[in-house]
Amino acid sequence: MQVAVFSSKTYDREYLEAANISLNHELVFFEPSLNPQTAPLAAGFPVVCGFINDCLDAQTLRILAQQGTQFIALRSAGFNHVDLQTAAQLGLTVARVPAYSPYAVAEHAVALVLMLNRKLYRAYNRVRDDNFSLEGLLGFDLHGCSVGIVGTGKIGQCFAQIMKGFGCHLLAYDPFPNPDCLALGVTYLDLTDLMARANIISLHCPLTPESHHLINHQSLQSVQPGTMLINTSRGGLIDTVAVIDAIKSGRLGYLGIDVYEQEEQLFFRDLSDTVIQDDDFQRLQSFPNVLITAHQAFFTRDALENIAATTLGNITDFALGRPCPNQVQWDPTKVS
Repeated sequence: MQVAVFSSKTYDREYLEAANISLNHELVFFEPSLNPQTAPLAAGFPVVCGFINDCLDAQTLRILAQQGTQFIALRSAGFNHVDLQTAAQLGLTVARVPAYSPYAVAEHAVALVLMLNRKLYRAYNRVRDDNFSLEGLLGFDLHGCSVGIVGTGKIGQCFAQIMKGFGCHLLAYDPFPNPDCLALGVTYLDLTDLMARANIISLHCPLTPESHHLINHQSLQSVQPGTMLINTSRGGLIDTVAVIDAIKSGRLGYLGIDVYEQEEQLFFRDLSDTVIQDDDFQRLQSFPNVLITAHQAFFTRDALENIAATTLGNITDFALGRPCPNQVQWDPTKVS
């Protein structure tokens, strides 16, 4: 099966080619991201493989369908960047990687907590400059802190397990409580109560129309001054302007993000020789209590192996005419 792989980096090629040895799909790698301008590169390919920041809107999907594409293989768990309604109307099948390594993302969220709390990024740079002062590096014990987990699927559960090991009090918000989290001693609350009680809030929920800007001016009014906010899920969960205002006022004392709502124009590329035009992003970078990583929470060997294996497994199911357990269906009963 011929597969056009977009947004491909050297690591994508390495792991996809390794997983493809016994499957013999014809993988053609394109470094540009997928959008209406680059979609013509996929002419004649029955399968297109995209990543999280590829643009799979109605315009792109129509171009792909007109060129003969039948199957969209996502190398991600999230699919909010795909117009599922248009895909269904065009007869395009969409499949994703529902789980690759929840440990990778949960562990990265914990790393952000530790880096922010103990100011490790500042301490590292100081010591390299032979500055051994401890002024400005004061942290706090995680033991005894209240940690609010928004979304308790597998990643949220892994995060809860790690934070329990630190001796934290675990709070959670999720319309569907996880029995494994309840067994850990997690207390489920509504979102307002969680944000009011938690010292640290970590987001682990998908981006849907209902969760878009879940963290906004109104919800941030509930948090204690100095609260830490962590997001390793989707950038659109946070209203960036509202968070900037909360940092300036001191309501948020720390912000650690691995995702950003306008990241499509920034992440997964080297822009070190350019002037970034995103004023909100530049403002975030100016704060000493903000730590940003560029969507790397998933980036472990284990995760890349699982992503490659599942993606090619989905493609093989399509090639052989088998039902694909990871197919994403458009639900007309939900708001698009």
